[in-house]
Amino acid sequence: MPNWILAQNYYNLLRRYINNVSTLRAPLLFNMLSVIVFTHLATMVFAAHEMNNVSQQKKNSLMDMDIEKLMSLEVTTVSRRSQRLAEVASAVFVITQDDIRRSGVTSIPEALRMVPGVEVARTGTDKWAIGIRGLNGRFADKLQVLMDGRSVYNPLFAGVQWEQQDTLLEDIERIEVIRGPNASVWGANAVNGVINIITKKAAQTQGLLLTAGGGSFERGFFGARYGGSINDNTHYRFYTKGFTRDQMNSISGVNANDAWHSARGGFRLDHSRGIDQFTLQGDIFYNSIGDTFDKTLLSPPIIQSTAARGHNEGGNIRLRWDRTLSEKSSIMFQTYYDRVDYKLLTSTQFRAESFDIDFQHRFSPLDRHDLTWGANYRLYYNKVFDTEVITFSPRQQTNHLASVFVRDEMTLIPEYLRFTLGTRIDHNDFTGFEIQPNARLMWTPNSENSIWASVSRAVRTPSRAENDIVLNTRILNSVPGTNTIIPFPVLAQIVGNSNYNSEKMIAYELGYRHQFSQNASIDIAGFYNDYSQLRDLVSPVFKDISVHSSFPLHLIYPIGLNNNASGHTYGVELSTDWKPTQRWRLQGNYSYLHIRINSNPIFRSIDPTTGGADKVSPNHQISFRSHYDLSERMQFNLWLRYISSVDFYRIPGYVTMDAKIAYKPIRNLEVFLVGQNLFSENHREFVSDFIPSLPLYVPRGIYVGGEWRF
Repeated sequence: MPNWILAQNYYNLLRRYINNVSTLRAPLLFNMLSVIVFTHLATMVFAAHEMNNVSQQKKNSLMDMDIEKLMSLEVTTVSRRSQRLAEVASAVFVITQDDIRRSGVTSIPEALRMVPGVEVARTGTDKWAIGIRGLNGRFADKLQVLMDGRSVYNPLFAGVQWEQQDTLLEDIERIEVIRGPNASVWGANAVNGVINIITKKAAQTQGLLLTAGGGSFERGFFGARYGGSINDNTHYRFYTKGFTRDQMNSISGVNANDAWHSARGGFRLDHSRGIDQFTLQGDIFYNSIGDTFDKTLLSPPIIQSTAARGHNEGGNIRLRWDRTLSEKSSIMFQTYYDRVDYKLLTSTQFRAESFDIDFQHRFSPLDRHDLTWGANYRLYYNKVFDTEVITFSPRQQTNHLASVFVRDEMTLIPEYLRFTLGTRIDHNDFTGFEIQPNARLMWTPNSENSIWASVSRAVRTPSRAENDIVLNTRILNSVPGTNTIIPFPVLAQIVGNSNYNSEKMIAYELGYRHQFSQNASIDIAGFYNDYSQLRDLVSPVFKDISVHSSFPLHLIYPIGLNNNASGHTYGVELSTDWKPTQRWRLQGNYSYLHIRINSNPIFRSIDPTTGGADKVSPNHQISFRSHYDLSERMQFNLWLRYISSVDFYRIPGYVTMDAKIAYKPIRNLEVFLVGQNLFSENHREFVSDFIPSLPLYVPRGIYVGGEWRF
């Protein structure tokens, strides 16, 4: 059928669709985006029709790359040295700058939704629960997160406070995500995975960039960056960004009071001198945040007000030195300082500082050995101020973490078989010495296939909260484990344990990669994780139960912590990449996860982090992305996601879609229209675990913007 007839048919269908949509009680902007989605589906038919007749135009960097070149991307997080993605004996996924730009995401957590096996759930405007391969939560504690190699893991509460981890998205080169343990390289807490956000070198960001926009949920945003050079060997950049995001609503329609206003700025300076490279980098930030407590969980007199506003602010500075001695020999030294001041009354108030020194040396002592060793020292100081929800004893503390590691990659059969053996020894103030060995085998029978397997041991060291906290978590109607109804409320308090031990895990992984052609590939990974000494809740002895002094009377029921829980997880993750034409790219992934936990049955209904963890993570996740270049100047991108139910919080499965259309009227200017959560006007994704925040709905959003480079 001729293309003009196809066009006429789709034009008629489109007119009927617009007429039908206009009769619905839906916002005008959503109608517009629905038309866009329909139009994109029509373009897919044209793309398939023209599969063998595509004009050779100038493409952007993603479309200009075939799958073979993408598999040759260099990754560094797995082994602390550059390796081709296709040769890595680990479940690795790379989010490129083009992926970020085409998706229309406005934050790093949103970008992580692209990765199979990664759970990203929004609990508020500024709060996320992000984990890998289960055991997720607001304070997911088995995930190591790095910004240019700088750890942002919080040893006070464990986990990552994602609202503090941001940068200009246009400056991100790639995000490397390792699913599965990599503790032998990155140490304690790299149990279920590692995320490394890598920014561009200053030489890659020369000139001026301006970006701005706004819409419904994304009320307004701006970003500016300027890069220049002092000489041929010294380049720099400065950036600033800010945004305002709307507040969310609760199930009952109550305003959550969590509007988010943010400002951030930073710089990077790169200098090369012969075999030496130096980097000096720093950031400062300020976030105005808020929260509303769930009155059904906590109410006066335990807390005086359910609404809270506050801020967090801080900054960091990093210095890194690299010396390249040869192709297989190099030295790296890095040090950084990080500070944050957090205040959200009546919930949480603390101040924290960390200082880190990191050293590594890579060399080849024998022909078939590639050896890397290193050492790390981290000092972490924190001071916690008492609030109505959280108290610490003592208020302030300084902790130390020291470690050494060694990793040897042995070539057993050149170009076909490699074996990697490594271990890391950590010493922390809570549990002393911890050993985390790892073994990996990579077999590449030919250039199209690779099979890998690994076995690892990893530990998650205690946070300070697990040792010292007293947390008012919720009001109960009865004493746990009994059917006795008492005439006044029971206040459940989580109480830290000074004898709390490290959580341990043995992981088994198997993976396969196949490249069908230059334009199609598949990546499959399966895993089995065996956990021991997991955190569990324990009932208090009778003498520890007391009565709250204020009126009305409350029975104080302190719940302790121990390491008596255990469990296992297993699953499979699949990702595919296909270019049907030079202008059309399809990327999809699927994740299946099964969790089994053995814990104290009395507290499973109130413990989402361990006892109820088998019902917190979705069993199935599907992501499908379509990138299509309508012309040299116009792009159309769709992103469809399905997340199965989260039974612990009675959250049903949902399907949602994001869409972005971008147009370049001139070479250096791009304007775009983005719709988010198009298939779900309001849906829930998660509920804050121990902090008693209101369950909230994630809204549909639309925003417009532009980017100017010169």
